Amino acid sequence: MIHNVGIKLVLTSLMLGLLAASHGVHAKERVIASNLATVSLAELPRQGVETYHLIHQGGPFPYEKDGVVFGNRERMLAPQKRGYYHEYTVSTPGERKRGIRRIVCGGAPKAPDACFYTADHYASFRKIVP
Repeated sequence: MIHNVGIKLVLTSLMLGLLAASHGVHAKERVIASNLATVSLAELPRQGVETYHLIHQGGPFPYEKDGVVFGNRERMLAPQKRGYYHEYTVSTPGERKRGIRRIVCGGAPKAPDACFYTADHYASFRKIVP
């Protein structure tokens, strides 16, 4: 009986690996993307809340680069086709340029599927829950 359980585990692991590979996703990436911490909209800095509302209104945005395609090169977010994610600046008081805080949203520009906050220039993300 133990032998059968071991075989089932091996087969299940192989099937999951094949499934992930067939979708062009490594298992490690899928785990990273699905285990992101969350942050409520109320917990964001005031500038983040303002940016979030601007995103859902379609702008206008204060920075020229707001709304550009985010490439997800860090592979911290779920893999999607290029053009799915867009990034927006969360201004930092006292910072003369864009700073390191961003909101990245996936999906339609005015009605994104999900938005993510990073306070450390893409080193980590938290999914924004309204």
